[in-house]
Amino acid sequence: MATDRLSGLRSYGWVVVVGTAVLASGLLAGCAGGLKAGNSVSPVEVDRLRTNLRKVVAQSRDRVFPALVNIHVVTVDYYGGKEHKNRSVGSGTIISNDGFVVTNQHVTNDGKKFRCTLANEEEIGAALVGEDPLTDLAVLKLNLAERKSKQPLPVALFGNSEELEIGDYVMAMGSPFALSRSVTLGIVSNSKRVFAGGMMGDDAEEMQLEVGQRTGLFTQWIQHDAAINPGNSGGPLVNLNGEIVGVNELGGGSGLGFAIPSNLARKVVDELITHGEVPRSYIGLSLKPIEKTGLEKGVLVTSVVKDEPAYKAGIRAGDVILEIDGAAVTVRFAEEVPPLAKRVADLPIGSSLRVKFERDDKLTETSIKTVKLQKDRGKEVAFRLWGLTGMEITDKMAFDHHLDSIEGVMVSGVRDGGPAAMAEPALAGGDVVQVVDGQKVKDLDGFIATYGNLTGADKPKPILVQFDRNGKNHVTLVKPKPKDEEDPPREVAKAWIGIDTQPVLKDLAEKLGNAKGLGFRITRIYPNTQAARSDLKVGDIIVSLNGDDIKPRGMQDAAMLARQVRKLKIGESANLNVLREGKAVQVAIDLERTRLTPDEALHDQNRDFEVSVRELTFFDRDDNRWSDDVTGAIVSQMEPAGWAGLGGIRPGDLIQRIGSYDIKDIDAYRKAMKAITKAQPDRVVFVVLRDQRTHFQYIEPDWKPVSNDDASKTKSKATLTKVKE
Repeated sequence: MATDRLSGLRSYGWVVVVGTAVLASGLLAGCAGGLKAGNSVSPVEVDRLRTNLRKVVAQSRDRVFPALVNIHVVTVDYYGGKEHKNRSVGSGTIISNDGFVVTNQHVTNDGKKFRCTLANEEEIGAALVGEDPLTDLAVLKLNLAERKSKQPLPVALFGNSEELEIGDYVMAMGSPFALSRSVTLGIVSNSKRVFAGGMMGDDAEEMQLEVGQRTGLFTQWIQHDAAINPGNSGGPLVNLNGEIVGVNELGGGSGLGFAIPSNLARKVVDELITHGEVPRSYIGLSLKPIEKTGLEKGVLVTSVVKDEPAYKAGIRAGDVILEIDGAAVTVRFAEEVPPLAKRVADLPIGSSLRVKFERDDKLTETSIKTVKLQKDRGKEVAFRLWGLTGMEITDKMAFDHHLDSIEGVMVSGVRDGGPAAMAEPALAGGDVVQVVDGQKVKDLDGFIATYGNLTGADKPKPILVQFDRNGKNHVTLVKPKPKDEEDPPREVAKAWIGIDTQPVLKDLAEKLGNAKGLGFRITRIYPNTQAARSDLKVGDIIVSLNGDDIKPRGMQDAAMLARQVRKLKIGESANLNVLREGKAVQVAIDLERTRLTPDEALHDQNRDFEVSVRELTFFDRDDNRWSDDVTGAIVSQMEPAGWAGLGGIRPGDLIQRIGSYDIKDIDAYRKAMKAITKAQPDRVVFVVLRDQRTHFQYIEPDWKPVSNDDASKTKSKATLTKVKE
């Protein structure tokens, strides 16, 4: 057995190399026929030791590796006053036959859609069961109805992390950098790691993986040197018995990795599966070890939250707690703080603690009744038409921001140039909205309801908003934007020459061999234009128009030639004086009307597919070398993790067909998307032109349920994949 072979680890110091890891051959000393320290090992015995070690590693790997999953997550983040969809990846382990998967909370955080790739390459959906940010653990449940394989799920088992000792070998499994699953081997370098503050600090720090959210309050991490890279998060740390002894969380670089112990993870996972959360007791104080305080026993209270249970019971900062429920308490080192915090948190909510403490050499006993530990961060929502994002206010947020209550909604971000940013005074992150349009805002749900009632009009009116900023009461007017953005204005057609130019300034003119050749050098002559039919050539330098010199003095004059041409009339002839290879040449050209630019093009934004397109212009065709018979609608923007983005649509793609609908122009695109929205198919095929190649992109929309029964009966389940021959 692997555990028997481990017994020799601390007796011998022979070294062998397996792959890139340096391993102690004493790991297999029990199989080496009674080797003693100092004895030489023959090459034959080294090979045998290496072979036996590989067998141990392989057996342990194969007990967990098949249960490893790669997790793809579609997340929704809020920053810059907007909602952003993104994609992230992580790892996890199947821990039950009914499909429960353990991973990190920072992998599932803000997740809206989960897809898991199993060891047999099957990809199936998963649902979030629960998250526990305070330990950075989460549980997903695989949608087994999607499985094609009839084989039972591979399952990995938890081991006892308390049995780990420094020097024990462990394997880190996962999908680094979203690549296929892998295994790395290392040793445990510290089995009870905590992070103390600063150089020589002794306070157990409150780690934050995201702003405002604590983690690791109850964790003594397993520190090891098995390589952990981005994408490994949530994967298992495995001992040489093939058991999960930790859940990998952090890679610190320089061979540092940190895992959540399995004994903690197993209890958290059970709570998440049972309750969807981890109910914990809370008393509202922080503790400090006594090693550097001069105290002989107890634990020092460093802070107490006002009006929370410990405060109400008379505990104050500077008190020294000596006993809890009759049991003596001494916390000498930072490593001893998390177990004590966990001991209190694990009590049933509403429990009474008898606490004996010392203050000014006087002993006092009190009773503290625990309350439920509330979440650190509230949920967040984007209010697009007002250009801001708002967050639910929690008790911790109120404490951190010195707020008198949790009423209102905290502004978490403001979009540049949006209505909230353009208000006078402008709203800003950290402001607490208290009243909107005369209605008091009690919480986020109330704000959402008020927002919905005020954004129905096509031309919404300015809205009076009252908010708190650092204890000061302000009012402002927010002028929401209409739901549907208008098409950009088009310029009146003016005279144009079908060329592109660059200004030739003094230094460049000298390098080109003509110090007096200031003007505009032709960089391109657009095909199918009057310029293409004239005697103009690429490289000509235009120095005058109708006898008037055109001499740019700096790059600020780059549009000088175009401005002068636009003063003339469409259809009339213009005389250009150009320099060609140092010689003056006269060229007559008929002026034509300006062409539509991308900035002026009609556009369409589809919020279901989260993609914006615009009509194809003359300049798009020229930039991409597309002929006049190429038609479609060009993608201008898309959310990377929206329906279109997940289906492989990219900015610059020319959409030429959607399902069975040919896309000739922007109107055809709008009609096709309207028909698809009505049909709500499970899959839609977009045919796009990208880099001169045709691509078929398969989009799988997540349509919202149709509430009308009749409408749901008519909903098409057909897949719009038929393409006309």
